[in-house]
Formats: sequence, structure tokens, C-alpha cells
Amino acid sequence: MSKKIYHTVIFDLDGTLLDTLDDLYASVNASLRKNGFPERTRKEVRSFLGNGLLRLIELSVPEGTDVEKTEQVCADFREHYLKHCEDRTRPFDGMMEVLEKLQEKGIRMAIVSNKPDAAVKELANKYFAEVLTTAIGERKGVKRKPEPDSVLEAMRILGAEKESTLYVGDSEVDRETAKNAGVPCVLVTWGFREEELLRSLEPEFLIHEPGKILEIV
Repeated sequence: MSKKIYHTVIFDLDGTLLDTLDDLYASVNASLRKNGFPERTRKEVRSFLGNGLLRLIELSVPEGTDVEKTEQVCADFREHYLKHCEDRTRPFDGMMEVLEKLQEKGIRMAIVSNKPDAAVKELANKYFAEVLTTAIGERKGVKRKPEPDSVLEAMRILGAEKESTLYVGDSEVDRETAKNAGVPCVLVTWGFREEELLRSLEPEFLIHEPGKILEIV
């Protein structure tokens, strides 16, 4: 059986391309402290990630917090994170080499994230400007993952077809996103979810290091 050929790879950002956990964790607790709420552990914040900013904050504030207060914590998080999203964030080891090799092969690439669009574009421009130009984050009027809208938009921009597009992520949200977009999924074990959970999602590919992407594409 011949190997399937992929011309386009769409990446999740947090937990897939970038190790952003420390900066996200710091901003969550800064916004909680500012509003008089108890802080969350690093492990808790890690488990809350993947469904966008509002859901992150809804899970972080105490149960029963009213909508107005939750929105205030959200706004405080956004303000803090946009100032500190690069403090300790870095690409995962080996990831830049993989992206450069994909570029050399002529693979079209994009980022699709549930992180606020301004932060996605800022981080993409800082770390990945030389290897990809399309980066899409959460914004008004576009349904966030696991809805396929942003992935389909990235494919449209890149001129990609479903049959030759691969989606790479690190969570159950990413698995569902790929399924909804009708493209095969690679789940990575170095991100925000445990391998046991990822394996139970039955992705087309499960990998433990960035270099394995090159064996698939």
C-alpha cells in the first residue's frame, strides 16, 4: 500500500508548536489574584486549556461565579497575557527544524488556535514568520474549535484540499476539530494531555517527538 501524500499541514499552537503553559499559568493566576479569587495549580491550568479563553476562565474561577465577574477576569487575563505571552514561551525542542524541512519540501503550513487572534498572530510572527504566513486565532464571528470553521478558512487561504491536508494537535479538541473538518489527525504526546487519553481518541497518527511528522508527510 502506497504512502498517502500530504501537501498541507495545519498546526494547533499551544502544546503542539509552542510550550506556552508557564505564561498561560502565570496570566490565569494574575487575573484570579486581581479579582480576589484563589489561584490554580499548574496541573489544573494545563487540564483547562484547549477550548478557548472564556472556557479557560470559566473553569479557573470558583464554581458559581457570576457572568459579569467571569468576564472581568477574562478581560484581566487578556490584558496580562498580551503583555507577558513571550516571557517563558518557546518552541518545543526540534520543532523549528521540522518546520524548516517541511518548508524545504514545499509543504503549505498554517496555525489554527483557540487562543485570542492577536496573541496568535504575535507569537506566530515572532517564532514562525520565516516558515509560515497564515495564523488564525479566536475572534468574534468565527466559531472556535472543535468547529471546523478556522481550519477550513486556513485551507481556503492556502488553496488546500481535504484529501491532502493533515491536522496536528495535542488534545481531544484537536481530534474533534480534524474529524469535523474531514481531515486526518496527528496527536502529539508532548502537549497538554496525557498519552492514555490521546490514544483513546484513536487518531490516525500518535507521535512522541516532532521529527516523526516528517515520516508521515
